[in-house]
Amino acid sequence: MCFACGDEQANGLHLRVFAAEGVAVTAQFEVAAAHQGAPGLIHGGLLTLAFDEVMGSLQWMMRIPAVTGRLETDFLRPIPLGRTVHFAARCRGVHGRKLYHCAEGRLDGPDGEPVARASALFVEVRLDHFAKHGRAEEVQAVLDNPGDHRTLRAFEVNP
Repeated sequence: MCFACGDEQANGLHLRVFAAEGVAVTAQFEVAAAHQGAPGLIHGGLLTLAFDEVMGSLQWMMRIPAVTGRLETDFLRPIPLGRTVHFAARCRGVHGRKLYHCAEGRLDGPDGEPVARASALFVEVRLDHFAKHGRAEEVQAVLDNPGDHRTLRAFEVNP
């Protein structure tokens, strides 16, 4: 049911994240009419959501459960509806429980025009954090059958 990566949300981003070289990932999504903010342009909050999802996927690669502690987005250019945003994110470093990530978004291809950048601090948490603060039955379902969880299938290593 994740709005960013799940298929169950009709107007979601439907992001698919792929492992890249090093501790890095790539992703892309088509900016649809449902993602509109200002007339004909993506809503900045949804672009920030995409960055959060893409950088958050680095934790799957690192096998570290973590939550977003801080996220900053720099909007460089307007992003029109009907265009594809390509993301590249990488881990810049780890210090104790803190994970530092950065990402960039480009239009119409990995070498396209840069339209936004983001940086984030993620904080490592224990798995019981999700059961305590989320819906325990959904957390248990993931723990019981991790291969059935959409987020795990959305993250492909060596596609």
